[in-house]
Amino acid sequence: MANATPPDTEKEMELITSADSTEIAFEQTGNGPPLLLVHGGLGDHTRWGPLTSHLESHVTVYAMDRRGRGASGDTPEYAVEREFEDVAAVVDAVADASDSTVDVYGVSSGANFAIGAAALTSNIGRLMLYEPGIDSGMKVLPDGLPEQMDELLDAGKREEAVELLFSEGLQMTDEELSAYRDDPSWPSRVDTVHTLPRELRIPPERYFDPEQAAAISIPTLLLVGEESPAHLKEDTEPVIEALSDARIEMLHGQAHSADIVAPELVAEKILAFRNET
Repeated sequence: MANATPPDTEKEMELITSADSTEIAFEQTGNGPPLLLVHGGLGDHTRWGPLTSHLESHVTVYAMDRRGRGASGDTPEYAVEREFEDVAAVVDAVADASDSTVDVYGVSSGANFAIGAAALTSNIGRLMLYEPGIDSGMKVLPDGLPEQMDELLDAGKREEAVELLFSEGLQMTDEELSAYRDDPSWPSRVDTVHTLPRELRIPPERYFDPEQAAAISIPTLLLVGEESPAHLKEDTEPVIEALSDARIEMLHGQAHSADIVAPELVAEKILAFRNET
């Protein structure tokens, strides 16, 4: 791991090598105990802008680019297990450099990869998860969604592919979708949309293994949006049942995009949980 970037200097991406030799990039900002952010299906580390501004005076934020996104590398063959290893590799590098356990916040599929990483490393202190995608979420995806996205991508209609995923796959409202379009991270979501069809084709059971999760004993907070689709709320149930030290907290008036439209609220929940004794 490269030397830590001093406060108030130009931000630079740092690189670590994952288990399969793929380089994974992350950005370090802020001051305090380490907190790793793992983004969901689209975008890269830049999607955390609204949230990190509320965290950086309390923690050192490490925002990673998942493989195939931003400054991170990729491989021709995709497997979710490599994503588990990527998160674990960043956690271990940060823990090594900071001589501390690392708290992890993951959203959507990033929450799944955070759970998978927790089974591979003992360097995670606490997990904060926002609506991981498990079995029920995959089942309600419209038939042929990956193929429809591929058709749009082949036609060069990248923005339309993102909008299709958000509106049909995640059932976002027009208001939520508008907030995403207005966010500075929208271009990165468009740039990385080609990575989504491969993820959507993976069987749901590969994203979450209850037996593997049952061995995880670290404190875990599951955040759920009150206005999120029913299937996303249902997906928290197998996680709670599997993890030995987890609880759910509902964010009233919020949906799947809470850390974009209500970042101060999400930051408050993250900081309160990680400060519990």
